[in-house]
Amino acid sequence: MIYKNKPYLCDMKTSKDYIAEDFTATIPVADYMAHYRDAEKFIGFCRQCRRYNTCWACPPFAFDVDQYLSHYELALIIGTKITPSYPEKITDTISYGNELMETERKRTDDLLLELEKTHNGRAFFPGSCLLCSSCTRAEGKPCLYPKRVRPSLEACGFDIGKTSSELLNRVEMGRAWENAGVSNTGQWNILHSERACQSQYCLLNISIILILNWQSNNCKF
Repeated sequence: MIYKNKPYLCDMKTSKDYIAEDFTATIPVADYMAHYRDAEKFIGFCRQCRRYNTCWACPPFAFDVDQYLSHYELALIIGTKITPSYPEKITDTISYGNELMETERKRTDDLLLELEKTHNGRAFFPGSCLLCSSCTRAEGKPCLYPKRVRPSLEACGFDIGKTSSELLNRVEMGRAWENAGVSNTGQWNILHSERACQSQYCLLNISIILILNWQSNNCKF
């Protein structure tokens, strides 16, 4: 069951360099886990990444992911489509894509943390952790920002391609995610997004907030 079976455009941010469009969909957490999660497959991809077991936002985790997720009732999925205003001026798509992603991550990450407080929820950020240039986990030390660090959906075994195409109606992006393979750079969310729309030079961030008690009239992104 999907409460909003057709994702809608919630917000649009325009700058001189790009346009960011936010889309959302809501689905019960139990359904999202049952139909959009393949932990064995996607955690397997994580094991190929240099951040595996060296970053506090990445697996393996000290908690039981299934048990943790099952505490929540509803998943609010947020997709941010980022379209450069002048794609003809882009010379390095990877570097440019990383820069755009990080710019939008600062906006959406802060907003998700606020939504956590409002709706007694828990956020999952898109892609890799951006808090530190190097993670203390690799040195066997505690996280420097335990109140801000959040894992990604793929780090918990969720299928981002299927989420994108079926729940957010971003079919072209979802197919590209499914076909792009996995990079070993630790930025596979970003690289997949860059490949996903390289002909159009658009990018897609996928994040989520899990809500403990759903109140349809007061949950707005």
